[in-house]
Amino acid sequence: MAVVEKKSDLETGLLKKDQNENGGSRITSVVLLSTLVAVCGSFCFGCAMGYSSVAQSGIIEDLGISVAEYSMFGSIMTFGGMIGAIFCGKVADVLGQRGTMWFAQIFCISGWLAIAFARDSLWLDAGRLSIGVGVGLFSYVIPVYIAEIAPKHVRGAFVFASQLTLNCGVSLFFIIGNFIPWRRLALISLVPCSLQVIGLFFIPESPRWLGKCGQEKECNAALQRLRGKDADVSQEASAIKETVEMFEQGPKPRIVDLFQRRYATSLIIGVGLMLLQQLSGCTGITYYASSLFERGGFPSSIGSTVLAMILVPKSFMGLILVEKMGRRPLLMTSAVGTCLFGLLLSVSFSLRSLGLLDELTPILTCIGILGSVTVYAIGMGGLPWIIMSEIFPMNVKVSAGTLVTLANWSFGWIIAYAFNFLLQWSESGTFLIFSSFCAATVAFVYVLVPETKGRSLEEIQASLADFLR
Repeated sequence: MAVVEKKSDLETGLLKKDQNENGGSRITSVVLLSTLVAVCGSFCFGCAMGYSSVAQSGIIEDLGISVAEYSMFGSIMTFGGMIGAIFCGKVADVLGQRGTMWFAQIFCISGWLAIAFARDSLWLDAGRLSIGVGVGLFSYVIPVYIAEIAPKHVRGAFVFASQLTLNCGVSLFFIIGNFIPWRRLALISLVPCSLQVIGLFFIPESPRWLGKCGQEKECNAALQRLRGKDADVSQEASAIKETVEMFEQGPKPRIVDLFQRRYATSLIIGVGLMLLQQLSGCTGITYYASSLFERGGFPSSIGSTVLAMILVPKSFMGLILVEKMGRRPLLMTSAVGTCLFGLLLSVSFSLRSLGLLDELTPILTCIGILGSVTVYAIGMGGLPWIIMSEIFPMNVKVSAGTLVTLANWSFGWIIAYAFNFLLQWSESGTFLIFSSFCAATVAFVYVLVPETKGRSLEEIQASLADFLR
């Protein structure tokens, strides 16, 4: 009983300390540069997502692989992401956020080179798997790094920038993939990788990680660089030091600690949102957008270009709406929109299979794909990650982040691999199933997910604890 009380006191102390951190720091050029370098990893992730769509016809034709083999190639990146997710928390603890980004680029660069010079499906799969490990590490470490270096009053917008640059990568490849061969496209992917590798030499390590490792002098120096030469960082440095000391007084967190009753609601929300995010089907739509346009009778080159043109503006829309509407309303609105556009795709493919309204079904298919990706990106695409970072106490965030990231990549692998087989079974039935899960998301958010906008971590934790009583 005493151990439980000690843990509870530790969590409360950590939450209060986090709540009292200095949030009035200005945005410096070092913070901007550090964020820009970090999100190069998200850009790499976006390039990998867009690549499987635009390269499909070229790879199948040049290497003579089957649809099943290409489905393995497209989906194996998510399997690699699962591997990266398993080790992301531990690697970040040992190497730091900056070191982890360097480590992740080893896998990304190796993977793109393997794909560029592939002679058979084995090389393709090995390269794609390697990229998956790299982006699996990125999916955890980039938002954590940005959240730890950015001033408190702009933290949410800066973290959301990773989603924006991810969509920039997808958009770029959807455009240039229409006229650049798949091997050259893989080599082009090395550009953002190289930019991040070089840029990491010029940005500081996370002050929190330095403080956690007992490097107090380096922690203060990193804070000074981030906040400006004339800024007084003593209060923030002191808060980091006290938080680290308080954390070390308690027992070391383990992943099994997450399954205690007081974390049950947070765990259900975190894992549930990741499951429902993937079951919306939008990962599969993005991975295989070109083939979907062709199945619907719409020119894939035109469809991919239009999709690329709206990806970046709609990401900016999400960046604005998340602060105006709040997490819950925007998440439910996004789920409703994804559900409706999924139904439109189901109707469109049904009409095409029946030979009805042949002149209208390509337009309906295009609207359905564009609409699904757009409404998904402004809410369901990024908000589960933001909510995940807010609902877990600091002392279990590493374990929780590892588990939730693993859940996301696991479900993503299942959807990405099964997507083409589901389409061969029934296009209309596939999107009807995805729409049903989107409708379930609305109910899930309404019943379980709290509004976290404008609330302290302590208030969020209190509301989740009350739910269990």
